[in-house]
Amino acid sequence: MLQGIRAFFAERDVLEVDTPVLSAAAITEPHLQSFYTRYLDQRYFLHTSPEFFMKRLLASGSGDIYQICKVFRDDEQGRHHNPEFSMLEWYRLGFDHHRLMDEMEQLLKQLADISFSKIHWHAVTRLSYQQAFIAAMGIDPLAANAGDLKQAAQQQGIEIPQGMNEDDKNMWLDWLMTQKIAPSFSKTGFTFLFDYPASQAALARVSKNDPRVAHRFEVFFGELELANGFYELTNAAEQRQRFETENMLRSQRGLKAVPIDENLLAALESGLPDCAGVAIGLDRLLMVLLGEIHISEVIGFSVDKV
Repeated sequence: MLQGIRAFFAERDVLEVDTPVLSAAAITEPHLQSFYTRYLDQRYFLHTSPEFFMKRLLASGSGDIYQICKVFRDDEQGRHHNPEFSMLEWYRLGFDHHRLMDEMEQLLKQLADISFSKIHWHAVTRLSYQQAFIAAMGIDPLAANAGDLKQAAQQQGIEIPQGMNEDDKNMWLDWLMTQKIAPSFSKTGFTFLFDYPASQAALARVSKNDPRVAHRFEVFFGELELANGFYELTNAAEQRQRFETENMLRSQRGLKAVPIDENLLAALESGLPDCAGVAIGLDRLLMVLLGEIHISEVIGFSVDKV
């Protein structure tokens, strides 16, 4: 699989890069928790993605780049989770998220054709976040409020988890995604879900035509999430505001605020080229290619064996 990935990018003149695992800053996303260590009395975080360093390279003129690396997330161990896992991340100058989805589809097809794969390639399904919710639940996620989503969940017989903030629209969207939307995806193929709500933009730019929508996409096989991609935000001031908002959300949820990556913001300020980027979990992808059901089957040593 790794040979196939490297051959794919070599054919397209995309440069392989290597960036640090340790960073003085951390990701502010409330759903992701970082490991950290200390060096000379300073706290350093193990990266959850090489994104911030890769964007600094892009701003410095690297051109198209990709990286295969280990990343770390302080998450539960389970059928689809290991706290240390392998990631492929790449960035293409002049691409928007639709063009990057085209390229990801080409990569998945090439990897599905290699000899060890147990899946037979066929065309992927592409649908917008809005289309997916309307098809599965009959509700428009862009127009609905938290109360509307709660009512839709009750009508569908979806159990409300204990401790959930029922006034938080994004919590409802995430819950319904796991309980109803993703389970409706094809069980034998890839689904590309694009144009997420702007409230879930993360590092994606918001649509100029519809401010309710962010140019973000995710890729699933069945209901298993494999990849997350963005038509990248290049505005430093807007990115700073998002980081600060996410840190406030962390505090509201009883989590520690984390240092914002000032080096990344400086790189955005200096000029990040117009680009799109995506990260894909390689262990999960290998699970799909091999037809395995547990992540421990595709990694040499899971966390309980180290």
